[in-house]
Amino acid sequence: MSKLALREISDKSVWESFLLSQNPGTFLQSWNWGEANRLVGFKVKRFGIYDGSKLVGAVQLIHQPAKRGQHYLIPGGPVIDYENKRLLKFTIDSIKEIARKENIWFIRIRPDVIDSEKLRLSFSELGLFSAPMHLHGEHTLILDVSKDEEEILKNMRKTTRYLIKKSLNEGYKIRISTNPKDTQILFDLQKETVKRHRFVGFTPRLFEAQLETFGKNDQSLLFVCEKNGKPLVAAIVIFYGEKAFYHHSGSANVARETNASYFTQWQIIRKAKELGYKYYDFWGIAPTDDPKHRFSGVTIFKKGFGGEKVDWVHAQDLAISPFYWLTFIFETVRRVVRRL
Repeated sequence: MSKLALREISDKSVWESFLLSQNPGTFLQSWNWGEANRLVGFKVKRFGIYDGSKLVGAVQLIHQPAKRGQHYLIPGGPVIDYENKRLLKFTIDSIKEIARKENIWFIRIRPDVIDSEKLRLSFSELGLFSAPMHLHGEHTLILDVSKDEEEILKNMRKTTRYLIKKSLNEGYKIRISTNPKDTQILFDLQKETVKRHRFVGFTPRLFEAQLETFGKNDQSLLFVCEKNGKPLVAAIVIFYGEKAFYHHSGSANVARETNASYFTQWQIIRKAKELGYKYYDFWGIAPTDDPKHRFSGVTIFKKGFGGEKVDWVHAQDLAISPFYWLTFIFETVRRVVRRL
């Protein structure tokens, strides 16, 4: 049996070639997502796990210097075979050692792996446990857009299908941009959305960074739905692997009384089809149909378009410092208050 080894990877082509060969569920371990986070100001480290000379795993760590305790996020990863217990143990032990050397409070992972009791047990055996907060769209809807348009429409909720067709005659227009500066439109619309739904919004720099990094590889587009020249809805869509991802969005208060959001979603779906992508990921829904959940309204809206519900394994934490438990208490209280 050859020896496993952890080595830093600085070659984008090596990283992306391996990652895409693993059919990733999201773009969260992609090179460009790491670069977007770097532009925002976070430190990023990338490591490959080698079995002899063969690359068998990848892990991208994003350092979070948060007031509640500095930690490493590993969204969408580590990217390994979770059936291989030897590989899993080596990976967790390796990133734990990195964290200890850098006085990190904890590590939070959320692999693109379907949730299962068996997987959670494997994590538990290695000292990981359920995080008090979710991480990056753990529950989502994925729509097969390789079908023809009529079949996609046929599989939608009757009301959704009707409102899409109605919206086509209501004077909306979609403007598609690759210019990072145009994300100011999204940021302005997000401010209205934040006030309505009472959540912490994302920074304009993060929006710009995604178009700057993914845009270099034709992996991101900004969609702006307008009527009479006035922006009503805006969204950043990431294209990676076989999927298009509805990543960030915002809408004007006046848009709530219109069909602009239905029109926007349909145009994104059509664009994804045109570009040859197989799936469309709606990026984030409530875990259940609880009408009291904060995301209940948006979940009902997204489910109207059809698609298959996917539950990625819940985020898992690995405590490195005893100070982590301060974070655990803080995030637990925040989750309850925010009805997440």
